[in-house]
Amino acid sequence: MDETARHTIPLGRVFGIPVDLDYSWFLIFGLFTWMLAVGYYPQRFPQWSHVQNWLMSATSSLLLFVCVLLHELGHSLVAQRYRVSVGRITLFIFGGVSEITAEPPSASAEFWISIVGPLVSLAVAFLFGQMQQLTVRGSALYAMAGYLWWLNLALAIFNLLPGFPLDGGRVLRAVVWGATNNFRRATTIAASTGRFFGYAMIFFGLWSVLRGDIVGGLWIAFIGWFLESAAAAQIQQTLVKGLLVGHKVSEVMNRNFLSLDGAMSIADVVEHHVLAAGRRAFLVSENGHPAGLLTLSAIRHVPRGAWPTTAAAQAMIPLADAIAIPSSAELWTTFEKMGRDGVNQLPVVEEGSVVGMLSRDDIVDYLRLLQQISG
Repeated sequence: MDETARHTIPLGRVFGIPVDLDYSWFLIFGLFTWMLAVGYYPQRFPQWSHVQNWLMSATSSLLLFVCVLLHELGHSLVAQRYRVSVGRITLFIFGGVSEITAEPPSASAEFWISIVGPLVSLAVAFLFGQMQQLTVRGSALYAMAGYLWWLNLALAIFNLLPGFPLDGGRVLRAVVWGATNNFRRATTIAASTGRFFGYAMIFFGLWSVLRGDIVGGLWIAFIGWFLESAAAAQIQQTLVKGLLVGHKVSEVMNRNFLSLDGAMSIADVVEHHVLAAGRRAFLVSENGHPAGLLTLSAIRHVPRGAWPTTAAAQAMIPLADAIAIPSSAELWTTFEKMGRDGVNQLPVVEEGSVVGMLSRDDIVDYLRLLQQISG
């Protein structure tokens, strides 16, 4: 079982939902702080020292991401209300994302899960607008409240653009889904609209660069590239789902899997089975009974110098700890799970016995076959 490397820092839980900070967040936090410290606050408070400017700018940037977190919490809490599980919330370079691990059960659920984020941002903008009215004009709190009012309003409006993966794109998908009762068609329309907005932002960003706004133009183009890439990926995912839905794991799994004696050394496994045969996962047996799963990831955790003296049974993942699936499991659901868990192969079980192995490569090969058949 291979796990994807995590590039996040856990911050804790809010309403039971894990909140992580992606390393890319530090880049955007630094950029926002710098823009405020050299532009916004010095223009309004020329009497401030550099230290005051930077402290106020850092505080404003932190509060901005608290607002982003509130936006994502809105999505997550409503998703939980519809019994859709939420893996975590991650703050990163483009703001934040709620890891909603399943599609909404209905068009109405999709609509409310999607629309609540911008509504939260609008509510936060209103609160900062009221705060600005209650503070002394020209004060530091007045300037900060005005900045956060504008940014939250911009966040809400931008997210309401009707293109996937923005919230407005998901709202559009919900509307089309409800009107046509066709989730795939709705997803394709919303994602195609998202690609249009992505290309438009790339064009506008590059045009701004040519007009002299290098930093702002590049940032807009970068966001446009992200939107276009995410929308294209969603279209591809929809196509893959359309091909895999209705198929079972039993149709794809490899029944001719290799079972190794637990006493075999890692060096022999690598030499005779990994390098010579190109195999990536093995069932390990002890006393004639399946005992665990040996993967390339598990092998890499053993120091290379210890390979000749380390038995496969010592490096394996015990079957009790390995993620296993029944042969009757839906192939698309299993493929999604493998992606979420960072798993490259799974043992397939029937009545407590391992009857096959399923790998991502097996699924990809099967996809190619389905594409060829469907034309």
